[in-house]
Amino acid sequence: MLCLVSGGADSTCLFHALQELGYRVSALHVDHGLRGAESDADAAWCAERFGAEVVQAAARCTAEAELRDVRYSFRAGALRATGHTLSDQVETILYRLVARGTTKGIEVRRDDGVVRPLLCVWREETEAFCRERGLEWRTDSSNPDTLRGLIRTEILPLLERIHPAARENVLRVLDERRTMPPELAELLGSPVGSRRIDLGHGLQVVREYERVWLEEGPRDLDGPVEWGDWRIESRVPGLKVRGWRPGDRLVGRSKKVQDVFVDAKIPRSDREGWPLVVRGDEVVAVPGIVEAEGVTATRVAN
Repeated sequence: MLCLVSGGADSTCLFHALQELGYRVSALHVDHGLRGAESDADAAWCAERFGAEVVQAAARCTAEAELRDVRYSFRAGALRATGHTLSDQVETILYRLVARGTTKGIEVRRDDGVVRPLLCVWREETEAFCRERGLEWRTDSSNPDTLRGLIRTEILPLLERIHPAARENVLRVLDERRTMPPELAELLGSPVGSRRIDLGHGLQVVREYERVWLEEGPRDLDGPVEWGDWRIESRVPGLKVRGWRPGDRLVGRSKKVQDVFVDAKIPRSDREGWPLVVRGDEVVAVPGIVEAEGVTATRVAN
């Protein structure tokens, strides 16, 4: 997984938390060059602490939306993670409510493959995570001068004077959007150990006993398919790429794909995102492990 890092507490927490969970993590730092020597120091910090690739933003812009679009333009199509937290969510809701009259919040996953795994914790929790592990972080001196900084340092403290649970109450405006679809509620409450449902827009939610995860739906292998770290191509018609499912077996063999992962020493945390090449319900190839004639799979560096 590619982690977009700024050097702050949130992205520092995200990078190390993903590593602790067993993910293979690489880092990317986008240098907008807006703060001179301080920007240079942030870039050097990220390169040293995370081994981050540092890229220079060609476009000079200052608006938050423009800066975000520039950051997300790099490695488009790859699975990228950012350190947005509940604190960012509250600030975003307040800004959009005042500026646009809408209460739309930050999405857990964007259509372009950007995910926000920390969108369930507060900023003070990411800082506590870093302190407990002796991890240092950078502080952007320009934050107080931004609109988000104004909300963070002046507006939210005033709202908390009105009510100490102001932040949590602001989040409640998303409750309607978070209403669980009946199919998802049924999946979570079902006594069946393994099950999946289609959420639409190419996403499926999968449950295997106590574990639940999101994955892409099957994709036709009629051209190059990028899936996670892999680029897969085929000269054989009628194949698809999809994620691993409990009970999958290799075509013409009795061996389960789960046993193939175990033999190849693939961590459990990586199996859910590992692509399989299939024909119908039959597994033709497991990229990087089991090859098939006419199918090529290349690891894409993140």
